[in-house]
Amino acid sequence: MKLKLLNKNQTSFQRQVTLDSSSAKRLLLIEDNDVNRLLMSEYLSYCKYDVRSLAQGSDFFATMEGFQPDLILLDLKLPDIDGYSLLSKIKSTPNWKKIPIIVVSAFAFAVDQERALKLGASRYFVKPVNLNHLLQAIEEELSISL
Repeated sequence: MKLKLLNKNQTSFQRQVTLDSSSAKRLLLIEDNDVNRLLMSEYLSYCKYDVRSLAQGSDFFATMEGFQPDLILLDLKLPDIDGYSLLSKIKSTPNWKKIPIIVVSAFAFAVDQERALKLGASRYFVKPVNLNHLLQAIEEELSISL
């Protein structure tokens, strides 16, 4: 991933602007790798999204009730739950099935991509992800789901 790091003041200010904006789209990022989670979260916050990030899939259910994301970014290899199972659960829950899910995974085989897309993922990115391409996909998915 390529990302220009911001100083602490810029990051804090940007996060405040994002969270204070009632029109900011809410993104839920589920990623167990600390560095990937931090970089993607900071980048997307900088791009004016309201981002909530989780290191474990088991925290997903409690987070969904209060946060209600407009889009989910999901890693498939999580330490506590199978990402495919989580994807399937989301898409089989009536209140959640219309939320676009973009998979961001190190699983690079076509069979992994096909499986995720069959389970309901909107898009599939293989790590390391180009953040500009990811941002474009997020914007497209959010415009489709309106």
